[in-house]
Amino acid sequence: MAGITDKQMQANPTGKDQWLTQAFKRGAGVFAARITAAGERIFYFRYTNSRGQRSYLLIGPYSPRGAGGRLTLSEGYKRASELSLLYQSGVRDLREHFERLEADRLAAEAAEQRRLAEEQRQRDEAAAAAARRLTVRQIFDQWQRAELAPQTLADGTRVGRKDGGAWVRESFARRVFPTLGDLYVEDVTRAEILTLIDQTRAEGKLRTAQVLLADLKQMLRFATEREVIAHNPLEGLKRTRVAGRAVERDRVLTDDEIRTLMRAVPAARMAPRSALAVNLILATATRVGEAMGARWDDVDLERRRWHLPDTKNQRPHLIHLSDFAAAQFEALAGLRELVPSGALSPWVFPATDPTQPVCIKSFGKQLADRQREPERRMTGRTKATTSLALPGGRWTAHDLRRTAATMMARLGVSTDVIDECLNHKLQSRVARVYIRDRREADQARAFDALGRQLQQLADPGQGTHSTNVVRMATRAA
Repeated sequence: MAGITDKQMQANPTGKDQWLTQAFKRGAGVFAARITAAGERIFYFRYTNSRGQRSYLLIGPYSPRGAGGRLTLSEGYKRASELSLLYQSGVRDLREHFERLEADRLAAEAAEQRRLAEEQRQRDEAAAAAARRLTVRQIFDQWQRAELAPQTLADGTRVGRKDGGAWVRESFARRVFPTLGDLYVEDVTRAEILTLIDQTRAEGKLRTAQVLLADLKQMLRFATEREVIAHNPLEGLKRTRVAGRAVERDRVLTDDEIRTLMRAVPAARMAPRSALAVNLILATATRVGEAMGARWDDVDLERRRWHLPDTKNQRPHLIHLSDFAAAQFEALAGLRELVPSGALSPWVFPATDPTQPVCIKSFGKQLADRQREPERRMTGRTKATTSLALPGGRWTAHDLRRTAATMMARLGVSTDVIDECLNHKLQSRVARVYIRDRREADQARAFDALGRQLQQLADPGQGTHSTNVVRMATRAA
């Protein structure tokens, strides 16, 4: 059979399909061309499939010069020849063969896309894991910013810690960071943490060990919630088994001890403000941190009020100042210093730098240093090591607060009023939600009675104990 020519391919359409064919050898298929009624010119390979049916496999459109993706006559014949060879090789169902090849190609592309996506996912996960792979110091920083920093919620509730976590950071800097600070938190084991707790207990600091364990558990729980670590290595660990059972202090100074203390303080060679702080805490039952952080702007001696805007339980507290308490503030006012700008220091108990409040530990150390055996005197500290020792044993600044509350109870003040004087959180949900009366008048009477009792102990010549005790009328909560 003669070959197809360009002249034939360029013939005018006749209004119906025109077919041109050029056979290969017998049984090898046929190169075919079609000129449609609309004038389209298309190449095909014609063959007989495995079912004995004549089939046409599209090769592509014709163009004399092969422009625009079209095929020249020679290019069309070449592709038909390739299909003929494949047909002769035994592939009888060419259409299905190429459909399978296309399906396989698409499947391979999809598989490759899935593979690439999986590799990207693994890279992303690795990058995210690397970003979450934080050291103990780094997770502490996040914890401090997120949970320890004081914040006020939309409902007015204050959360966080009053000092913003400064005390915890100092504790960790001393006991945790030196050994674990630069380790990745996910690599820290329970055994390593318990070693720190055991070392603290071995120093005889049981309470410090308990607080340290509680803070570590809270920080690691924070890390777990944010998927920095898979699980908290301290989860389920009972504090009593590791750090011992908390011992609730019950030290209360007797009246005789208070008299002794008031005589001893002036000769104890304490900082003048610290000497006044002893009486101030006894007279106001404040926490030592709240006393040491007092600002003069919050003290109104004319109206006999001391306002504590930010307290441990995150609610403000107004303290009525008895004559005895006011006298302590008046003496402190006489010690007030100037800051570099020339203004008066805003702090009732300023640090060496009067622009800052004194460290809350400073007062406690002064008390502890004056209740030691001489042979246990610390280098560079006071030589008056027993000047504040009392018959009932060692006492702390917080024991002064407990003593004040106990004295109020002995004076007949009701427990609910004492709780308000101490600025305790109400335990009952009903009381927290529905009772908004802070019993300020009752508090004022309680503080005045306490002040008179302290004044009588400080100066017994003003009257006897019995004549200076004022019984408070109680009121049911």
